[in-house]
Amino acid sequence: MSRKYIPKVVTANDLRLGDVVYLAADDGWTRLHSEAELIEDEAHAQLRLLHAAAQRNLVVGPYLADAKPGTNGPEPVHFREAFRTRGPSNYAHGKQVDLGKQVDLADV
Repeated sequence: MSRKYIPKVVTANDLRLGDVVYLAADDGWTRLHSEAELIEDEAHAQLRLLHAAAQRNLVVGPYLADAKPGTNGPEPVHFREAFRTRGPSNYAHGKQVDLGKQVDLADV
């Protein structure tokens, strides 16, 4: 009996700024997890990962991360990926300021 495939998103880091980015369905990169393409087929996920890996001039370290459908788009499944959506934890800057969020490590 084969395992059920867990949906994925392609994630990487922006080569110039270091920000966490996600591959969108239109082949662009977004900084919002909710705008990422939710991939529900394993073969398609591998093709999207190859597409991301070929963009060495834009991103570094692309990989597939487990995700689940949410009301506003894909949502992270694992703690590490949820943490990456919030940006650096050392002080409020970047995503935290842009999205009007303050990270409370007790919530992580």
